[in-house]
Formats: sequence, structure tokens, C-alpha cells
Amino acid sequence: MEQLLQQIINGISLGSIYALIALGYTMVYGIIKLINFAHSDVYMLGAFIGYFSMTTLKLGFLPSLLLSMLFSMILGVVIEKVAYKPLRNATRIAVLITAIGVSLFLEYVTMAIAGANVRSYPPLTGILTESFNLMGITITMQQILIVTITVVLMILLQFIVKKTRIGKAMRAVSLDSDAAELMGINVNSTISFTFALGSALAGAAGILVGIYYNSINPLMGTLPGIKAFVAAVFGGIGIIPGAMIGGYFIGIVEVLVSGYGNSMYRDGVVFAILILVLIIKPSGLLGKNTREKV
Repeated sequence: MEQLLQQIINGISLGSIYALIALGYTMVYGIIKLINFAHSDVYMLGAFIGYFSMTTLKLGFLPSLLLSMLFSMILGVVIEKVAYKPLRNATRIAVLITAIGVSLFLEYVTMAIAGANVRSYPPLTGILTESFNLMGITITMQQILIVTITVVLMILLQFIVKKTRIGKAMRAVSLDSDAAELMGINVNSTISFTFALGSALAGAAGILVGIYYNSINPLMGTLPGIKAFVAAVFGGIGIIPGAMIGGYFIGIVEVLVSGYGNSMYRDGVVFAILILVLIIKPSGLLGKNTREKV
């Protein structure tokens, strides 16, 4: 029983990171029906900015987190303006290919500038190095920090979406962009804000991964990005609570497979879950089946 609880704690820490990345996927899809494959590389760059901030600028963790989120936010808006906005009325396949192209561009530009070598995050100091033993379960301060930051960011996101003017505009554009524009909502600004918000969460996930796994590289976003996408699909793509649930579910499943089975199978199990969801309930856990008029 203790081992099971320990694995669940580890899964919640990993799931928090997947949830933060999945939120960016699901928000962008909810607004413009785009799978932004470059989102996983914004997460990667967030990790590199955090590394640069902590090693070169000698900033602490919290200032580095804020700097990483700010950089990722700006990068997300630039990507939307440069790559996606000109294709707003283009075919789905054209936008999808562009997203893949932007993803590869970010990966290999980062590799050209920073090199392909794995970088190690500087060791944390003070209270962040401590751990607690509770009834045989080990909980580290890093895990507490990751879950706390994730919960705070999710609450803040829910507040923005549900209680603010721009949040209402996001929901309106998600339902019907043409009607929202007729009602005086600036659709372009709303889409840019959505990219900024999702990218900031990805940047936070990047630096949290850096302190948790202590290593980063230019291709680190590929697999976690796909798993976060699976989490978004599992919960219901375009539904914010669904992305949260999906992220934690995928994280816990992955850790349980590694702990009780074989770590070689953990990625396969995640993709098997995606296949099952698409077969049994394509709209996801919280999604609703809708009919399209032809």
C-alpha cells in the first residue's frame, strides 16, 4: 500500500507538468481549432530560459520562473502573429503543416545556438532540498513546489476564463467567432491573448521539469508534448478541466506502469490509451458528441 501511495504521489508531480502543457493545447484548439505542435517547443524554450536565468543571470527560482513565463508568453504571441494569423482562413492541413514546421524550426535553431548537449540545472539550495517522510511515503519539497505552482496557475487560469472580460471574450470566440466579432469583440486580440496564456503555462512547465529531472536538451519537448496532447484528448480537447484531469491521469498511469510493470512500456500504454479513447469516446472524457451539418 505504501508503494502504491508513493507511486501516486510521483504520478501527481509528473501529471502536474503534463496538465500545464495540455492546457495550452486545449485552449488554442478551443479558440481556433488548431493543434499547435509548436507548443511543446515553447515548453522546451521555457526550460532553457530558466536554465540561462539561474546559471548566467544568477537569479533565484521564483524570478527565473517569472522570466521563463514572460519569455514564453511573448514567443507564443510572435508565433501566432507570424505563422498562424496569415493562415487564419487557410485549409486545416496547411495550418497543421505550418505548426509542424514551426516546431522543427524552434528545435533546430535552439540546437544551433545552445548546442545539442544535455544541460544540467543548477542544484537547488535551502528548503527546496529537503524531503519529508509521512507514514513511509517520501515527499520532496520539489514535488510540493511543482504541485503548488500548478494548482495556483490553474486557479488563476480558471479565474481569468470565468470572471474577467477577456475570459468572456475567449469563451465567446470559442463558441462562434463571427458572432463574437459582430458583438464588438476583437477576435485577433483574443486569439493572441489565448496563445500568450497557454505559452506562459508551457514556460512554467519547462522550468519545473528542469528542477525535477535536472536535465534539459533541445529535443526534450517532443515526447512530453505528445503525451500532453494525449492528456488533452483524453479529457476532451478544448475543455480546460478536461486537460487538467487528463494530465494527472496520464502522469499517474505512466508512473504506475513504470513502478509495477516495465518502464519500457510506459510510452506504449499512453498511446494505447489514446487509441482506446478515440475508439470508445472520441470527444474525450468531458466532451460531448456533436453532429456536423454537411
